[in-house]
Amino acid sequence: MQFNDDAQLDTSQVQDARGGGMGRGGLAVGGGGLGLVGLIAVVLFNVLGGGDGGSAGGLGGLSGLGQGSNPNSIDNSTLSSECRTGADANERADCAIVADIDSVQAFWATQLPREGTRYSKSPTVFFTGQVNTGCGAANSGVGPFYCPADAKVYIDLAFFNELKTQFGATGGAFPNAYVIAHEYGHHVQDLLGTSDRVNHSESGPTSGTVRLELQADCYAGVWAHHATTVPSANGRPFIENLTQADIDAALDTAGRIGDDWIQSHLGSGGVDESKFTHGSSAQRQKWFGAGYKSGDPDRCDTFRASNLG
Repeated sequence: MQFNDDAQLDTSQVQDARGGGMGRGGLAVGGGGLGLVGLIAVVLFNVLGGGDGGSAGGLGGLSGLGQGSNPNSIDNSTLSSECRTGADANERADCAIVADIDSVQAFWATQLPREGTRYSKSPTVFFTGQVNTGCGAANSGVGPFYCPADAKVYIDLAFFNELKTQFGATGGAFPNAYVIAHEYGHHVQDLLGTSDRVNHSESGPTSGTVRLELQADCYAGVWAHHATTVPSANGRPFIENLTQADIDAALDTAGRIGDDWIQSHLGSGGVDESKFTHGSSAQRQKWFGAGYKSGDPDRCDTFRASNLG
């Protein structure tokens, strides 16, 4: 994926809390701050969208982790000075995520009114280690998530390295963009009221929680279909080109975060479909692909689909 060098970035859609932290003491999660693999039980329910529930409990119990101080230093000064154009996005990973956020939100700001709903922007919070949210306290082990209580996306950018080192994903700029687009898919569901109609305590291969996650994957694919035409503020598209290799890398990532893959490779080694909350690898790949091929949000009605894949 190549960003357009002349695209204009808007860092106001990001709240940079990296380094703000929560002070000493903070949270003790998963037995004293274990890494991602040590938090498999949490990851299984939360990675890529576990925080899409309609209440503070939507983070799979994270609201009970304990409370620290809110990040007290949202400071976008460095980000705003270093992430000005698509050329910066081609050079810096954090600027690339800014460009992704700008592109995804610009797309839905135009698309959602066609569905009869006004789009309201959702900021993404960059944090390091741990953070307090409207859905409770969380640490980086849960992966990126959307919190409906404060309508924000949260991400520790170190997650993208974890995808490669722990999950074995190919990684790259476009798979990272897919992750961001999936989280904003949950924001779209929140605005449409879809999330409120799901019982978030359900699990299983055809549960409402799985259907919600697969729809977010499909919405990510819809954005990807249009990505090279979404303009920045100066009219230049954020993204100059996508290749088949980019799409393949995103599909590879989708395959690595399916419930079955996580259970079999990072869990006990077996697969228990009754505990599925995000969908199998094949399902996640199918629905991202459905959105990408059609470019039509109406093709993302996973709730009426009799065959999820």
